[in-house]
Amino acid sequence: MKLKGNSETAMECRGAIFDMDGLLFDTEKVFQQTWHEIAYERGVTLPDSYAREISGTTGEDSRKIVEKYYKTTDGRAVIEECKRRVRKKLEKNVPEKPGVENILRRFRENGIRTAVASSSDKELIENNLRVTGLAGYFDEVVSGKEVKRGKPAPDIFLLAAERIGCSPCECYVFEDSENGIRAGAAAGCFAVMVPDLVTPSDEVRELCGAVCESLDEAAEVLMGNGISR
Repeated sequence: MKLKGNSETAMECRGAIFDMDGLLFDTEKVFQQTWHEIAYERGVTLPDSYAREISGTTGEDSRKIVEKYYKTTDGRAVIEECKRRVRKKLEKNVPEKPGVENILRRFRENGIRTAVASSSDKELIENNLRVTGLAGYFDEVVSGKEVKRGKPAPDIFLLAAERIGCSPCECYVFEDSENGIRAGAAAGCFAVMVPDLVTPSDEVRELCGAVCESLDEAAEVLMGNGISR
């Protein structure tokens, strides 16, 4: 996979911001399984479009989506129950996505500042980094609760870039969701999509600087465009 557009943009990046669920860790499947568990208990069948709409969202956006699909007036209760069950499932085992440590190590070796910017609660982010032993690779952790607007608004990536001391245009954003790519592009970052459960639409592909099959492929593509020693 080659970089789209001007590769000089990628070569000048000094920061790398990572989504978490479905990107660093194979946890988006855990969330989706849990959403479906709760839906089954409530006599609701979730269509395939639910995963596309809910992935990467937080706050009021999540609530509205949940209320629409679960046909309830209390989306927050469903969301909190999903979070509770997922936290329990991930207490001792958090499956990593292929290439995570490889790309983080190579960024670290080349002085690239790194952050996690996830819609998940900070408690869950820190748990996952602790369980996997990856906490030391990240300079900052930003959760969706620290910004007013969730993805696809750019707020979380703007805050993450500020905290690692970089301009947004100097940052890669790595995402698996369409909402995340929209947020990264809106922030002015170099958006790299590594699809997990959702294949990017043509509209989202146009927002990406690159679409890679894995973080290993992303590392090779980006290292080959100027940041490796």
